[in-house]
Amino acid sequence: MLFFLRPVRFFFKALVQDNTPNQMALGFALGLMIGLVPKGNLIAISLMVILGAVRVNLGVGMLAALAASWLGMLVDPLTHWIGSSLLRNDSLIPFWTDLARRPLAPWTQFNNTIVLGSLVLGLMLLVPAWLASRPVFAKYTPDWSERLKKTKLVQVLWGTEMSGRI
Repeated sequence: MLFFLRPVRFFFKALVQDNTPNQMALGFALGLMIGLVPKGNLIAISLMVILGAVRVNLGVGMLAALAASWLGMLVDPLTHWIGSSLLRNDSLIPFWTDLARRPLAPWTQFNNTIVLGSLVLGLMLLVPAWLASRPVFAKYTPDWSERLKKTKLVQVLWGTEMSGRI
């Protein structure tokens, strides 16, 4: 039973740890970027590794990535247009040709208009999402974190973690 509760415990622990407004806002911004990029390529994997390696709130990042994954499907026409514009730009064709000859390039799928457009859109939204979410997290984080720690579910999950070590 403890094996099945471990992911739930990890999620709640990730929500409560690293909960300064900056860490939560950066986690939200990175999660938004990850959610926009289609999965199954080296770009998405690299962004997920960055989310895990940087000291940000993983819970907020994972929730933002989940929500933005659904949003990503709705903005596919926009990201296709952005990616197509970049790939067809005459001045960038030598760059794309040189990049295509690199060993890891096929795994990035940069030649897919939606992948490239989603990456560019995510990069364009990274700083505005961070700046817009920082005041929200600064206002609501202290109360929210304390309330979350006092809920029965979190206390039970952390109690099972302690009882599992005995």
